[in-house]
Amino acid sequence: MNVRVLRIELRRSVAPWAGAVVLTTALAFLYLLSGPWWKGTALWTAQWTSMALWTRLLLVYLWPLVVALGALQGLRDHRSKMSELLTSTPRPAWHRAATLAGTLALTLASAFALLVLLGAAQVMLGDTAYTHLGWLPISLVGALALVAGSVLGMGMGRMLPSPLTPPALAVTAFVFVNLLRMSLESGTPTSIVPNRIALLSPAVSEVRDVFLTLPASVHLGQTLWLLGMAATGFALLAVATWRARLLALTPVLAGAALALLVVPSDPRRTYVVDEAAAAMVCDGPVCVTKAHQAQLDDLAGPGRKALALLHDALGDRAPDAIRESTAVRGLGDTPQRPRDTVLIDFDDRVIAGAEGQDLTRALLAQGMAPVCFARSANESGTLGEIAGQSVAAGWVLGDLEPLDGSVHSARDQLDVARPVWKELKALPRSEQRARINAMHTAALSCQGDPLDILDGGASR
Repeated sequence: MNVRVLRIELRRSVAPWAGAVVLTTALAFLYLLSGPWWKGTALWTAQWTSMALWTRLLLVYLWPLVVALGALQGLRDHRSKMSELLTSTPRPAWHRAATLAGTLALTLASAFALLVLLGAAQVMLGDTAYTHLGWLPISLVGALALVAGSVLGMGMGRMLPSPLTPPALAVTAFVFVNLLRMSLESGTPTSIVPNRIALLSPAVSEVRDVFLTLPASVHLGQTLWLLGMAATGFALLAVATWRARLLALTPVLAGAALALLVVPSDPRRTYVVDEAAAAMVCDGPVCVTKAHQAQLDDLAGPGRKALALLHDALGDRAPDAIRESTAVRGLGDTPQRPRDTVLIDFDDRVIAGAEGQDLTRALLAQGMAPVCFARSANESGTLGEIAGQSVAAGWVLGDLEPLDGSVHSARDQLDVARPVWKELKALPRSEQRARINAMHTAALSCQGDPLDILDGGASR
């Protein structure tokens, strides 16, 4: 296809509009709606892998849209009543099909590439120190999904030349993608759809952890499936008889069969930890991951001070290191609480939003009474746990202050913590230390309420 033919097709097809709709819809979704893609460490402009996965998630909406737009383009010959005329020309049918499909595919791939480049520019302007190319297959498969969906839509529009075909395909594709995505989100062996079939979805799950990425087996399986889909769509666009159309289904069925042999059956293998991103970078006893290396300078000083204060308060029982947690934790799972290490998570707003002395207090609180019942990383614990941490850190520092950044307001924290604080400070120093040690032990073992223990075991 030369430049002149491309210009003609761009003028007489829906290709420019399709590219514009895909790009503007994606940008409107990302910039006009407030969602998890703008929050925490896995926001879409923070890291390369997160950026690629968030743009792939948009295929939940974009893929049904391009299938419908492709079907609309496939109706062109029928609407213009030129089908019989075109079949009588000496030009092979596959030439016309290639011109039509190539123009739309090029436009959609360019629109998706512009979206990815916009995200990449923002990642480069950010403070990430982890630069890699592992995100590229995620985006390439996303672009291939848009191309394959549009070509399949064109073939279906050519085969079923009805005004109802585009909306029917849009609804069907939307239900298909979301059913598979919900199965991926659940991530359990008891999902309605088996994991292998769920991985045929062009979209991915919501990004919750900056250290997770898709393995090569998923990329390969999805590529085989999408190539088969594109081949079937192209064949449906080029052939005319029903027998040939039935034979045209062979590539998509073969691609699906090969994909099911390649992709993992275990939901726990759908996403894997990026070992390079999770590798530790340390400044003495304070360590963060390579993905968050830019945070190390601000964390090192307050971290050393917090460790010294913990040693003074707990003696030999005190942790001797601060390390960023890289464990994959599901919603509702109990956080890790090792005895020798203070584990932190930059999604925890108490840690992420603190600086200087406030950061020292937050690290000290986490070391004195690590939380047990946070439903998510950014929840920071229950009100009782946060109040207990405030009392414990205040006991070491000499003043009671709420922990900024918690989902629980400063007023609520102080209302619960102040009575316990007053009672604790009224006790002899030896009794105070005994209750602090008992609270620390209970928090590490997740047995009992730290605030109740500081209050002498009385129920609040």
